[in-house]
Amino acid sequence: MPSPEDVESIALAELPRTRASHELARVDSKATVDVYPLASGSTSRNASNPDVAVEDDDTAQLNESSLAPVDGGWRAWSFLIAAFVVELAIWGFPNAFGVFLEAYLRDTSLVNQPHAMSLLPLAGTLSSGIIFCTGALTYPLSTRYPYYRRHAMWIGVVVCWAALFGASFAKKLCVSELVFFQGVLYALGASILYAPAMSYMAEWFARRRGLASGVIDAGTAAGGLIFPLFLPQVIEAHGTALTLRYISYGFLATMIPTLAMIKPRLPERRAALRGPGPRASTDKSWMTSGQFWLVVVANTVQGFAYFLPGVWLPTYASALNISASKASLTVAILNGASLLSRLALGTLSDYFAPWLLAAITLSTASLATFIFWGVIGHALAGLLVFGLSFGIVAGGWTSLWTGFLRPVVKEDRNLYMTLMGILMCTRGLGNVLSTPLATALSSGSGINATAAVHTGFAVAGGKYKDMIVYVGTCFAAAAVIAAVGLGREMIVKRRLAEQ
Repeated sequence: MPSPEDVESIALAELPRTRASHELARVDSKATVDVYPLASGSTSRNASNPDVAVEDDDTAQLNESSLAPVDGGWRAWSFLIAAFVVELAIWGFPNAFGVFLEAYLRDTSLVNQPHAMSLLPLAGTLSSGIIFCTGALTYPLSTRYPYYRRHAMWIGVVVCWAALFGASFAKKLCVSELVFFQGVLYALGASILYAPAMSYMAEWFARRRGLASGVIDAGTAAGGLIFPLFLPQVIEAHGTALTLRYISYGFLATMIPTLAMIKPRLPERRAALRGPGPRASTDKSWMTSGQFWLVVVANTVQGFAYFLPGVWLPTYASALNISASKASLTVAILNGASLLSRLALGTLSDYFAPWLLAAITLSTASLATFIFWGVIGHALAGLLVFGLSFGIVAGGWTSLWTGFLRPVVKEDRNLYMTLMGILMCTRGLGNVLSTPLATALSSGSGINATAAVHTGFAVAGGKYKDMIVYVGTCFAAAAVIAAVGLGREMIVKRRLAEQ
């Protein structure tokens, strides 16, 4: 047994950059690891609590040398690959919903149903919006009940498969049932799967946590890039029903080996971990933080606009008589550019004020919407330029969240997760509510839709004009809020410097 001087304590106090909750290992003076979930700080369990008491023959201690290495090794990298695949599968499908929407709107058996034009877009919105909104619940639950994480992941896989398989019977369903399967049920299953899978990241990565976070988050954009490249061809050849059925089989076949690689680094002792973990942080100072609530408002307004181009661009392009494969290319480019944006803004936020980056990107996104979509969006080249520019400046917004929260949460990881849940929920709120608004804005009859057009505003007889103006205005409003936040931050820094 080594002496206390030979034992190196593991201090994983850095602020996590992911949206998942985390667990840490504590090495004591006897070179053993006491395994327990941490939501904030080193809160040990109360042995008098029968729900969390650890039995003598199941004590969660083991020699440190028996644990897999952190920040490297096959098991750490295999987890990272698996987490990337989970991210790609869960978020890539909703990000590519615009391809399905374009096909649904060409299906007379669906379009002729009551309220189809307003309900069909909701399927894509709900499939991502509910995942966002439920994050405030699923992340804390993954921390409080860590033993059940693996059970939850498998339940989520089954629910997602059932949702996609059920949606494949769209020809036999009414529109509302399609929205339920492809939108609501899929999102609920994805929520159950996503948070527990991501909660293992901090066990495997410490010094390289930023790298791990960037790789995992890139899965969202990668899925949004890959799906639109092959979905149009499959839908054209087999129809939406069989395509969804193929995706359901592919999802199940992919997740079975993937979840096998998502394992905890720290051993999960049933008696020790089946009870609840530490409760939420008692720090409530964030409630009176003006800067934080400015972030919430800017985040909500941005969410009301960001998701609409990805949903409506293929349908908009079809109004220009552009083929389905070329129309889906606009979404693929948008998501591919957002991949670069997330990596770039996440890195820049370590060196520059997040409010400055937010003001620049939000205002640029507004200009890109008005100019590249509204003015020159009447041609495929203009749409491709818009997708590229919009993805670059708007796609990395969530990478700024950690920078916004850093001065508020400091090193309180549990508070970090609480506030991240609020940001996810408000972004999801904007995502869900923006679709009926956009549908109402684009519900024009499209008179003279076949006439020659010279601007994007005039496409389909001006049917999409109000939507384009709405998206550009939302980003402009969010940019103004970011400018206010930057001004407040500069005033505070100046006052501190004068003291």
